[in-house]
Amino acid sequence: MLAPGTLSEPASASLDSVTVSGAVAESITNLQTAGVDEGGIVKQHGRHLVVLRRGRLFTLEVGGDALRAVAAIDAFGPGIDPGGSWYDEMLIAGNTIAVIGYSYDRGGTEIGLFDIDAEGRLAYRDTYQLRASDYYSSRNYASRLIGQTLVFYSPLGLSPWELGSDSIYPALRHWRRGGGSDGKFERILPATRIHRSDDTLDPFKDSLTLHTVTRCDLSRRDMTCESTAVLGPESRVFYVSADSVFVWTTEYPDDDNAPARSSVFRIPLDGSAPTGLKTSGGPIDQLSFLQGADGYLNVLVTAESPGEGMWKAETREGDTALLRVPLSAFGDGSDAAQSWHYLPLPPISRYDPQNRYIGDWLVYGGDSETRWGRDSGDDDRSLVHALRYEQRDPAQSLVLAHAVERIEAMGADGVLVGNAGDDLHFTSLRLSERAATVSSFVQQDAAQGETRTHGFFYKRQRPDQGIVGLPVVRRTLEDMERYLEGSAGVLYLRNHALRLSGMGQLDAASNTGKNDDCRASCVDWYGNARPLFIGDRVFALLGYELVEGKMEGERIRELRRIDFTPGKRKRPSVAN
Repeated sequence: MLAPGTLSEPASASLDSVTVSGAVAESITNLQTAGVDEGGIVKQHGRHLVVLRRGRLFTLEVGGDALRAVAAIDAFGPGIDPGGSWYDEMLIAGNTIAVIGYSYDRGGTEIGLFDIDAEGRLAYRDTYQLRASDYYSSRNYASRLIGQTLVFYSPLGLSPWELGSDSIYPALRHWRRGGGSDGKFERILPATRIHRSDDTLDPFKDSLTLHTVTRCDLSRRDMTCESTAVLGPESRVFYVSADSVFVWTTEYPDDDNAPARSSVFRIPLDGSAPTGLKTSGGPIDQLSFLQGADGYLNVLVTAESPGEGMWKAETREGDTALLRVPLSAFGDGSDAAQSWHYLPLPPISRYDPQNRYIGDWLVYGGDSETRWGRDSGDDDRSLVHALRYEQRDPAQSLVLAHAVERIEAMGADGVLVGNAGDDLHFTSLRLSERAATVSSFVQQDAAQGETRTHGFFYKRQRPDQGIVGLPVVRRTLEDMERYLEGSAGVLYLRNHALRLSGMGQLDAASNTGKNDDCRASCVDWYGNARPLFIGDRVFALLGYELVEGKMEGERIRELRRIDFTPGKRKRPSVAN
């Protein structure tokens, strides 16, 4: 059933293989790939925002000049015990809200479906459960939405003592209160859709895992799903392009002197058979990948890569290279990328490495002082490297006066964010004929309050002008406190021809200790603060508060806010 060589010949790369119905609305989320929405904690539906927080869904009207709370509902079905469950990510397709979660009690991924109407009213529809192991990553998102197709990743560890049992393989059931015949698990992964390279796998030492990619059709009331899986070692990173899901797996040998074996698999979203390629090293996270319009896959890899499971993406070391390989090189998994497909690069720091493709540039760096406890006496300087990924020119190395904890795009250019001592620095990066830093803005006694990509947003207003938004906290908060205690506010900066200046901050109320009668997901692992730009209006989502700002020249001030904490009256307060 799992014999080597089960991959097909390469399918032709075509963005036309994914049909996106209707016009693509401007996203309020910082996305890696245009048109590929990522599961998050806040989405827009018409004139409403939908917020997923601490096991509940909320709708807030913001259309026109409105600011009011409309509805709230549990993010799980009636009769489901939410204990031991985490409801992490949300996506909206048409009038359907999909909530992706994981239940440690029930041992699987949950997909909850809810209806939303034009008035922002919510109604529970269905719950589906998929057998899976924990998908959580401190960097990546488990779910994506392309048109009406929900795509999500879930691993499933395989015990060698249970390989003969049908009950361990991915299967889906339509949950009904009280059970019943339709509550049985049905296999959605036939053996013919389980793929692997021809490397030898030892089930007794390789921590075998089915890395499962599931596609569900949300265009119908009754959701239908099908899965494809890659069989390999536990370590993984996955990336979703406009037409494919790439899964990278890595195996570490017992001999420390032997090189790690890795493979990358391409799973087309049009349902055609996967293809694969043997590789070396491994990516940092999903941002290490870019499927280019020129038919090449680009991946930043390091010699030692433990994958992107919980807290694994934050440490890397060893040699670094850019793998740039044509998609036509993918085949049945028996061939390997050649030496000329790898471009050696300056090594990356082992602390909290960051990377991002911006235009035709790849920018990467690391050495975060704030997340993993560098000593206060350490040198705050760090290196960031930049190269045009389609060329084989040497990378440029730029010295910064602060750590690199975030790399983001500002239009065709970039911004580098990180601390030096107690102060948070923003350095603009011009990406033209050469890479060059231009200006810096320093926010004193501050650190970023959110490390996930969705915490940042850049609102482009003109080619050389826009607004940056980023959650921040007081620098005195230590280690993980800054990410779990809630952000003090969202800081806004003006970018004018790469000159950065402060516009002000929208802050959370000081009385944050509120009793919300939380029953599920009572820690904000995905953060709780987001900068939001809707038309010409500026908002900050801060826990249970939505704060609207008003632009006055080059400054921003609070206009009004609404507190939608469960059980509170939902009248907006207006700032003086």
